[in-house]
Amino acid sequence: MTASVMASAHASGVRLIRFLYCDNGGVVRGKATHISALEARLHSGIGLTVAMQAMNAFDQLQRVEGMGPVGEIRLMPDPSTFVVLPYAPHTAALLVDLCTQEGEPWGACPRSFLKRVTQQAADMGLMFRASIENEFSLITPVDAPLDPTLCFSTAGMLAAQAVIDDLFAWLEAQGIIPEQYYPELAHGQHEISVQHAPLVAAADRQILVRETIRAAAHAHGLRASLAPKPFLDQAGNGGHIHISAWTTDGRNAFWDGSQPLGLSAMGRQFIAGILEHLPAVLALTTPSVNSYQRLQPNTWSSGFRCWGPDNREAPVRVASPYRHDLAGTINLEFKPADLSSNPYLALGALVVAGLDGIRRGLDPGEPVMINPADMPEAERSARGITPLPRSLDEALDALERDQLLLDALGPALATSYLAVRRSEAAACADLSPEEIARRHRFIY
Repeated sequence: MTASVMASAHASGVRLIRFLYCDNGGVVRGKATHISALEARLHSGIGLTVAMQAMNAFDQLQRVEGMGPVGEIRLMPDPSTFVVLPYAPHTAALLVDLCTQEGEPWGACPRSFLKRVTQQAADMGLMFRASIENEFSLITPVDAPLDPTLCFSTAGMLAAQAVIDDLFAWLEAQGIIPEQYYPELAHGQHEISVQHAPLVAAADRQILVRETIRAAAHAHGLRASLAPKPFLDQAGNGGHIHISAWTTDGRNAFWDGSQPLGLSAMGRQFIAGILEHLPAVLALTTPSVNSYQRLQPNTWSSGFRCWGPDNREAPVRVASPYRHDLAGTINLEFKPADLSSNPYLALGALVVAGLDGIRRGLDPGEPVMINPADMPEAERSARGITPLPRSLDEALDALERDQLLLDALGPALATSYLAVRRSEAAACADLSPEEIARRHRFIY
């Protein structure tokens, strides 16, 4: 594999290779090596201070035991992720694991966490495939949305067509196949989806998609915001997760044509596990202060703990399968997720919760067929349809109480993650809603 990477890098005229990772604050960071040192770096990685996993999204270093000025880890590249970046001259990228000096997975590595979760699923005879939708806002140099066009409007397509054309061409050049595109509800807002992939590959792909969105906007004198709520008077940006489970013989484990909605017993159990752990899961899927400016009832981002078929106010939506392949296309959409998350942590948390539901044979109850906000409060209470956390601190409190997720993350990752996200909540505690939105606008 090393020889293949070196041959591809030389054939493509690459000079710099970026080693990319996503940190506890959901920020994509990295270092780059010159091609003259690439072969050695493929074996030994690039050094990184342990403190970086204690750095929050505002570049404020937190006090976390073992993550101070002393100590170093290695950015160890996965050669299978090598890709030439079509938007950056003579530049390629590799996705990395955070490893110890001895080459072992570091306890605070998000990518290694998702690998462990993938193995847990494999031990149960399951392989998960996922894709994360990408909503983003195109913003002009005067910090305003690109255009005032309408949802799904062709005028919106026209206004952004040069950006979107480059975006699609550059994704295709990286082997990432887009599936859908359309202008979304907010001014200057757009959404793209890409093909599903196994969990780690889906998260790796998400890092590259984020980078490519920003690059396409930059190439046209714009900036892209992937923040959950860049403008308070506009709809927010989500990062909805679509997920399905597959058996070792290639069957979709969520499909059973004899059952209501075509949803198997295992699919129901997976949903029940997500609902059981949902408040804690949100600490990893909607993990910024800005997330809770978006996550409100009646905004199609979900506000109550429930599930339903094609119910876009429910956190878990059973997506209608395609008529030509019912068994192959049924999947679950998890709506309370956005692009301030680390995709390795978001996907891992979702699967950990769902697997718990399968192991325990949990039941999600009856599906909700209306907007849960329209239900009388007494009915919601009787059916266990409780409000979702309304702040980052509330979600982090839930995570600290959820032993299943804490154990899955492990002490180093859980401790550093909680410290980083708590510090972001504290940094925003005295800010106005407008200032919170402004501060998050271009972090993600």
